[in-house]
Amino acid sequence: MQVVIYSPARTASQQGSGKVGKWKINFLSTQKWENPLMGWTSTGDPYSHVGDSALTFDSEEAAKAFAEKHGWEYSVKKPHTPLLKVKSYADNFKWKGPPKSGEE
Repeated sequence: MQVVIYSPARTASQQGSGKVGKWKINFLSTQKWENPLMGWTSTGDPYSHVGDSALTFDSEEAAKAFAEKHGWEYSVKKPHTPLLKVKSYADNFKWKGPPKSGEE
């Protein structure tokens, strides 16, 4: 069984970094087909309904150890770390020089 270990990015509605840093295991599903009667997607994979919230870990090492314990082959996606600039609310009102016009 192949799994992917990753650290999900924060959602667009998330402003802080409170829930960032958790690691998750996602199963790679390969057996999917379209049901000819209803047109729904069917699967023969018993792990296809294990959602992202089911296997969450505090560290990458814990997720790797869990996958190795169960004999799963895994690949690790390295997290993208955004560049956070420390700004205060007062920075919005600082003098940035005279306004620039497009006629120069």
